[in-house]
Amino acid sequence: MQMLNQKMANDIVRETSLRLHRNVNIMNTEGRIIAALDKSRIGAVHEGARQVLATGQSLAIAEGQEWEGAQPGVNLPLIFMGELIGVIGITGAPEELEDIGELVKMTTELMIRQAFLDSQMEWQQRTKEMIIDQLLRKDPSVTTVEENLELLGLRLEPPFTSVIIQFTERETANRILIQQVEKAIGTGIASFINVNRLVVILSGVEPEAVDGQVQALHALLKKLDLQFRMSYSLPYHHLRKFSQSYEDCEITLEISGSGKELTSFAYIELKSLFYQVDETVAERFAHRVLKNLDKTKAETLESFFANNLNIQKTADDLFLHRNTLIYRLKKIVDETGYDPKNFKDALILQAALWIFQKWERKSMS
Repeated sequence: MQMLNQKMANDIVRETSLRLHRNVNIMNTEGRIIAALDKSRIGAVHEGARQVLATGQSLAIAEGQEWEGAQPGVNLPLIFMGELIGVIGITGAPEELEDIGELVKMTTELMIRQAFLDSQMEWQQRTKEMIIDQLLRKDPSVTTVEENLELLGLRLEPPFTSVIIQFTERETANRILIQQVEKAIGTGIASFINVNRLVVILSGVEPEAVDGQVQALHALLKKLDLQFRMSYSLPYHHLRKFSQSYEDCEITLEISGSGKELTSFAYIELKSLFYQVDETVAERFAHRVLKNLDKTKAETLESFFANNLNIQKTADDLFLHRNTLIYRLKKIVDETGYDPKNFKDALILQAALWIFQKWERKSMS
């Protein structure tokens, strides 16, 4: 197992020498020095290391003992996952190094183990990024996705739900954040697709349990004191549908506005239809319906629809007297020809308002 590469060995030598104030060497499984403070020794054969590699036992070399390429000191085997992967040598009188030799060996092996874990996590995350990248394509290779999932030891089962988490401010490192999110969702994967966007695929969560799972994820992110917005898709039963679910999440973020932290596509699905209508057709429709309705009346309509056509709740929401609100609604009928208290007319007015809101957001971006 090639765990001791040049970079890792140099890192170990630098860190250990700095703490011990002694020369430290790292030798590979061939007994050659691959890292040392004295750069002239790199590449030289270290017979003491070869002896350690042959026996698996530590070797102390005293002043006057002759071992080719070696200096007085102690040489200890480095073990990783039950395999001898190299030797660490510390220069000095062996009797002075008795107490620190085993400690240095243990610390070095811990550094190697941590480096291995880091590299494994980095590889796993790159593989997840490849999975998401493949799924974002219009015609993804499900075979490629399944092969990568198998490499990760993962099996994603339907139904699936996609989640986009868009961060606006955070200090938490990507790795820690992904670990926390994946722990919270159980089966599924999470991956950043750009600096501030994390994509999550929930797996095996039944439709009636999705809201609860997403709420738990939202609560976790709030607990971590992060600034973010979230959207999530309708459940789907084949990974080929991921691309569409991702687009649904994107349009949900666009429509819901910056003030909403968590919104489902189901909540804005009807509204999203009007965001996808041909712009020329939509513009003609909205102008015809709303004509030149002023901002105050438009806001009155928004509140009236948000309060399910309830006059008293709308009046309270707008801090208006009930009669003032009724007067405004009558003026809207006079100016547009549509009565917001009538279901069919209300639907027409609501559609026109949604299209108008889309224009407003577009002009502000």
